[in-house]
Amino acid sequence: MADTLWWVGVHGGAGESTMSLLLPGTRAANHRWPIPPPPVPTPVILVARTNGSGLRAAQRAAIEWASGVVQGVAVLGLVLIADAPGRLPRVLDDFADIVGGGVPRVWDIPWIEEWRRGEAPTPDNTPDEVFEVLESIYALRASNPADYPAPY
Repeated sequence: MADTLWWVGVHGGAGESTMSLLLPGTRAANHRWPIPPPPVPTPVILVARTNGSGLRAAQRAAIEWASGVVQGVAVLGLVLIADAPGRLPRVLDDFADIVGGGVPRVWDIPWIEEWRRGEAPTPDNTPDEVFEVLESIYALRASNPADYPAPY
């Protein structure tokens, strides 16, 4: 299980289960840090919505990881899923930049109306931008396990 990529939703409704459906072989961590078998770091991607409370939750998770409190976890990055259609208000966009500075990389997922209505993600209702994010994550994950960023 140490080589399993985990999605950690940092708040309820973040989208971790949706992301796990889209990338086979990955698992949703149910809003908890996975318990890794030592000594191999468990790869994790944080997931949050782009509203104020989602970004604050992502910031708390990044701080918790960076502080070293979470052992045996390699945070590969943060997926930010749009909480509404359109551009983020400037204050949220600026805050997302600040939060993103606390993790190795950030990926953005656009607003998807079908997902809001409760439709399961499919190739027909998933924009190309999402597949580009997933390809990037897959390539990162497959590149070299020794390159996982270690906790600070």
